[in-house]
Amino acid sequence: MSIDPRSPITRWLSRAPDVSFSLYAVAAAFTAYFCMYAFRKPLSAASYSEISLQLSLFGQELVPKTIFVTSQICGYCVSKYVGVKICSEVTRSKLPLCLVAAIVVAWLSLLLFAVLPVRLKILAIFCNGLPLGFIWGFVVRYLEGRRTSEILLAGLSCSYILASGEVKSVGKWLIQDHNVPELWMPFVTGAVFFVPFLLAVFLLKQLPPPTDHDVKLRTVRQSMDGAERWNFAKRFLPGLLLLLVTYFFLTAFRDFRDNFQHELFEEMGIKDSGAFSRTERPVAFGVMAALAMLYLIKSNRWGLLATYLLMIAGLALLAISTILYQAGSLQGETWMILSGLGAYLAYVPYGSVLFDRTIAYTRYAGTAVFAIYLADAVGYTGSVGIMFYKDFFASETSRLEFFQGFVYVLTIVGTILLVFSALYFVKSSQGGGKSG
Repeated sequence: MSIDPRSPITRWLSRAPDVSFSLYAVAAAFTAYFCMYAFRKPLSAASYSEISLQLSLFGQELVPKTIFVTSQICGYCVSKYVGVKICSEVTRSKLPLCLVAAIVVAWLSLLLFAVLPVRLKILAIFCNGLPLGFIWGFVVRYLEGRRTSEILLAGLSCSYILASGEVKSVGKWLIQDHNVPELWMPFVTGAVFFVPFLLAVFLLKQLPPPTDHDVKLRTVRQSMDGAERWNFAKRFLPGLLLLLVTYFFLTAFRDFRDNFQHELFEEMGIKDSGAFSRTERPVAFGVMAALAMLYLIKSNRWGLLATYLLMIAGLALLAISTILYQAGSLQGETWMILSGLGAYLAYVPYGSVLFDRTIAYTRYAGTAVFAIYLADAVGYTGSVGIMFYKDFFASETSRLEFFQGFVYVLTIVGTILLVFSALYFVKSSQGGGKSG
């Protein structure tokens, strides 16, 4: 009689009902990515107004916070381009080591950010963003290709919407209530979440691979080498281009809202640190509930179409809520909740159900992580570009006015491109890709 070499947790998960398995997987993935944000987003909770970089470009004095945030995003963006290869090729057995190594490098970079001279802090925070960009792909590799992937990925996506506000609140709390210096605050915040991150990685490691039934419903998920990635891009190039252009603007908008939420709140007269949590919690759970509902659609064709409709509805909510706020019919916090919900309904599916359903519908054997990272690479390029555009070519416009104008550009362009992309992919014949 052979002995099952797997851990007791893995053996239990292999036999567990879908509900139990999903709760475990969501808890592990949610915790891992929530904790990752504690090494990335606390940076945005401080103003760094007392720091002088004495740097200028195109005759404009560079704002320290903008430079720090931009440097971090540049590192994050580079990791998305590199992640197209790394995250789609890494074997499952190496995922835990990769996750821990990435977070340790990011944490040590925050230590360097605190102690290095001012100019070198820019390099340190770039190095902080560099490894963090891989973590989403490593975690998604554990969740994709399962019959409950919509629920699992919805729970994972909820983590970063919720975490952004929560870890910034922790950062503000450390500064205001415990007198932690602004430059040390990101490192100290990371220390609070380091052990929970390690525990989450351990729990993720126990997840068994997709079952034969999962593969039958959602096609096989496997590592993709360079040739396979190129074949995928050529096969779906028209639809991918439409999605990538949309994501360019979506990521730029989402990141601008996230990184300068502190300043947007101040322009609206909202001063307390609890506003971060009050606005992001409803958004997180609203998006998670909407994405989880897609699990009820068993047909991959209709599931893909429903995902597009959800994204377009999100853009509509973003535009309508902004019109109402500008008309004086909504309070600032209410508008931030509704506009955030709309933006994330359009944004979140890219990193979760959109490409998972696309691969399942087209029956292309591979990993959704490749398409996710291709989109992220383009998206964070847009994020960097928009921040530079604001500071150099729209410096006289307040961040709130710029943010409101951006809403209308995003909703018009995004809606048109999503409609045509949906038509392209829904009409794609099944079996047109590499057979699973």
